[in-house]
Amino acid sequence: MNYLASPSRYTQMQYRRCGNSGLKLPAISLGLWHNFGHVDQLSNSRDILHLAFDSGITHFDLANNYGPPPGSAEENFGKILNQDFKSYRDEMIISSKAGYTMWDGPYGDWGSKKYLVSSLDQSLKRMNLDYVDIFYHHRPDPDTPLEETMAALDLIVRQGKALYAGISNYPVEQAKKAFQILKEMGTPCLIHQPKYSMYERWIEDGLIDLLGDEGVGCIPFSPLAQGLLTNKYLHGIPEDSRAAKSHGALQQEQISPETVVQLHGLNSLAQERGQSLAQMALSWILKDQRITSVLVGASKPSQLADSLKCLNKLDFSTSELQQIEDILAG
Repeated sequence: MNYLASPSRYTQMQYRRCGNSGLKLPAISLGLWHNFGHVDQLSNSRDILHLAFDSGITHFDLANNYGPPPGSAEENFGKILNQDFKSYRDEMIISSKAGYTMWDGPYGDWGSKKYLVSSLDQSLKRMNLDYVDIFYHHRPDPDTPLEETMAALDLIVRQGKALYAGISNYPVEQAKKAFQILKEMGTPCLIHQPKYSMYERWIEDGLIDLLGDEGVGCIPFSPLAQGLLTNKYLHGIPEDSRAAKSHGALQQEQISPETVVQLHGLNSLAQERGQSLAQMALSWILKDQRITSVLVGASKPSQLADSLKCLNKLDFSTSELQQIEDILAG
């Protein structure tokens, strides 16, 4: 059966301008870091993408190494895109990245021009696309001159393989230099993708101010602290959770008795606000207008549907914000 997008999709979503650019992004974007690899069920991945687009999510965020195995998220996304979303391509913002290990040898990692250009060529083949909308350098490279990495992003945009350039995981000083280099080249940085949540606050030490001053968008990832800011860990560690897997991004020692007390406090406040803990955690990030969009993941459509409800209540009173700080400090 052919997929037809919901005619009301654009009435359900809020869109925010990305820094000083002409581009608007949905307040909620879908990240394909997990749940879209060859190890996952393709029909479930498809259902998540359908719900996302039907809900007004136009931005889909990938990277070369997403899977597992690496590359498979882009392959699966490309397959579903080709079958279901071909006629909607111009309504979609598709991003990819390179910067972490993708293939063996000296040219499959970090930030050389060789790696970034080759990696994007591979990503475009996997997704069967002529271009991506945003291409990011995924992390700073201590050994490659910043000028070379930024020149690679500039080249990629000039070649038409990406419409916009972005950076991810860059600390404030390096971000500042990167913005300056790109501006001088005539390809301004569109957006920065940092890790940010109630438990991960480093961008508050200057980066979010810099983004606001420079007119660069901000799209945080891991807003739920790898699932910590959900109701999943209120009563111990479930067997099927990320924390239960020793190789997961969330470690068991992060869920200390003190953390569980904090989560209960946050959950109570969320309930008073008429939200789930996850919804409040997302609203808390989106309360700042310098945040363009927040990246959410989903293992099933119902999880995404729950996250989307955060848009119903983005405002916080001064006392609610203070309560959150007091709980986290406790």
